[in-house]
Amino acid sequence: MHAVILMSLPVVFALSVCVMASADDTTIPYPKTAKENQQDTYFGTTVADPYRWLEDDNSAPTKAWVTAENDVTNAYLAKIPYRTAVRQRLGELFNYAKYSAPFHRGQRYFFYKNDGLQNQSVLYAQNGIDGTPEVLIDPNTFSADGTSRLTAFSPSLDGSQAVYGISRGGSDWQEFHVIDLATKRTLDDTLKWVKVSGIGWQGNGFYYSRYDAPAAGKELVGSNENHKVYFHKVGTPQDADVLVYADPAHPLRFHTVSTTEDERFSILNISDRGTGKKGNALFYRENNAPDHDFKPLIPEITDDEFGVVDNVGDKLLVQTNHKAPNDRIVLIDPQHPEESNWKTIVAEQPEPLQSASTGGQKLFTIYSKDVTSRVIVRDLDGKIENTVELPTLGSAGGFGGLKDDTEVFYTFTSFTFPPTIYRYDLSTRKSTLFRAAAIPHFNPDDFETVQVFYPSKDGTKIPMFMVHKKGLKMDGGNPTLLYGYGGFNISLNPGFSPLRLSLLENGFVFAQANLRGGGEYGEQWHEAGTKLKKQNVFDDFIAAAEWLIGNKVTSPKHLAIQGGSNGGLLVGAVLNQRPELFKAAIPAVGVMDMLRYQKFTIGWNWKPDYGASDDSEAQFKVLYGYSPLHNIRSDVKYPAVLVTTADHDDRVVPAHSFKYAATLQEKATGGPFLIRIDTNSGHGASSVTKSLDETADVQSFLFYNLGVTPVVAR
Repeated sequence: MHAVILMSLPVVFALSVCVMASADDTTIPYPKTAKENQQDTYFGTTVADPYRWLEDDNSAPTKAWVTAENDVTNAYLAKIPYRTAVRQRLGELFNYAKYSAPFHRGQRYFFYKNDGLQNQSVLYAQNGIDGTPEVLIDPNTFSADGTSRLTAFSPSLDGSQAVYGISRGGSDWQEFHVIDLATKRTLDDTLKWVKVSGIGWQGNGFYYSRYDAPAAGKELVGSNENHKVYFHKVGTPQDADVLVYADPAHPLRFHTVSTTEDERFSILNISDRGTGKKGNALFYRENNAPDHDFKPLIPEITDDEFGVVDNVGDKLLVQTNHKAPNDRIVLIDPQHPEESNWKTIVAEQPEPLQSASTGGQKLFTIYSKDVTSRVIVRDLDGKIENTVELPTLGSAGGFGGLKDDTEVFYTFTSFTFPPTIYRYDLSTRKSTLFRAAAIPHFNPDDFETVQVFYPSKDGTKIPMFMVHKKGLKMDGGNPTLLYGYGGFNISLNPGFSPLRLSLLENGFVFAQANLRGGGEYGEQWHEAGTKLKKQNVFDDFIAAAEWLIGNKVTSPKHLAIQGGSNGGLLVGAVLNQRPELFKAAIPAVGVMDMLRYQKFTIGWNWKPDYGASDDSEAQFKVLYGYSPLHNIRSDVKYPAVLVTTADHDDRVVPAHSFKYAATLQEKATGGPFLIRIDTNSGHGASSVTKSLDETADVQSFLFYNLGVTPVVAR
């Protein structure tokens, strides 16, 4: 790919406005965004990029543009008469105590709790499972505005100390600190520029991963390269840390080190998704052996994935999709790691193995059966002992523990089943309720969930959940929100959201489609929605909308769509392809410029799913053919669109949304086309307050454009 840069026009922000018609026939004074004559040539095709100047989010012109766009959006939202009432209702629905499952080191147990509307959940510690909880770390004290988060917490093997991480303003960058668990005193250790890192304790220190300090002003947009692993000895400064592993010949690789519970093994995980490979290599070292060099367990990076579950004495349990698209578990002897010596512990099953963990000398395997969890308990040789009885169809997670545990904890949830914590006794093989959420203003019996399977364009059956009030008539008039993701082997499992209740109590149908590209049916399902096959994902989503309309669940004038990140890409692409199907759309923090996504932060890490415009002509043509930014049409009427992003999103940089919104406002008809740009927030809301504020704006926008007056305003 050869790039041609033409800079004949100044990169300035124009203070004049461009008046466009909105969906309710009022006019919206969009800022008129300056254009420059920027062009790139890809395999003989010239592509204009007139708004590239918006990629510089620190420039004065970009900041002025952001302010002007937010002013327009806020003015529009302020005219919605029930916006304040919706925000108040969301606060009521969210205001209940939320807990995590407990975990422990020795007799000291830890858990997270949010009293209701705290911006950040607080980490508590107690002696024994029935002890009195005391605050250990309160992230609400990290910053005045509550946008600094506790991102990691890992106690040492002896339970005397722990590493914890802080993210500020929603950024993916972390800062690591060490706390003395007996005195609750944070030590002087401060580790900066941590990203994509494990925490592997070994003796008096731990392994972690970081980048070199980025150039000033490029912290949130610059490409992250040369990932390194260090060992930090507690009580020493960061500049004394020992470099454990680096590979300057492969600057786009990730390197992380973890340790087994007994600290016998250190495991080095290496991936190179910048080359388009989905898998990873594994190296190990025995920490008590005289030779401390890392030795190969899985020496080469391919498209196959490997993850160490635990060690069983001097051998390693490894979960892999090698020759098993639905995953299996093998036992590998590090002294003889050749595949011919592997022992199959859990063979591949018809359902994908979503996770595996150990605790109390048991192996817990969680499978996905039509996007709902099935949990099988085995001994460490893989022999099935029993299946855990779950309350209903939904999602279960947890089950991890230490080798000498006699019980483990897990959390279960579904669309109308709030996250509930259970205690599983390893000897009796029974679950008992440990802690349930007490949610005011919610009766699960008022709602129902159904799952349907609809045909996509090529005939593939796609599962979709629908949640709504009981007795709702399917007459084509129901306001409906269709949600999807479809990428990166991520499954959209059933889960509870108190904020979604605001939609359901107002007669909405919430539909969640499980598209190809996700992990719902294993690696083959994922692969069918990647690279040159990405159009399958959009076809699956369009078919979901057509099924909802054809079966009179809703109609185009009552149907909205929403997705975030890769789901934002999904919404943007589908809007260009079938705008007539929808009345409103919420593309959140989306990957909208498919020709340049790999140029920012860790965007290169997404090549295994997307391909890249400069890797091959075939990949360029496919990306250019669906890229939301490059396929906005002027010959059709678009639905109302509210783009959401944030200034500290250093995963999908806000330039994607900036350029997309500016192009919508320039070219598209219909609308309105608005962008909401949050501050001190990142790829997700950085605090409860910001989450509630954003959700209130999104739901008010949906109510307004779908013609629904919420009950709080009646």
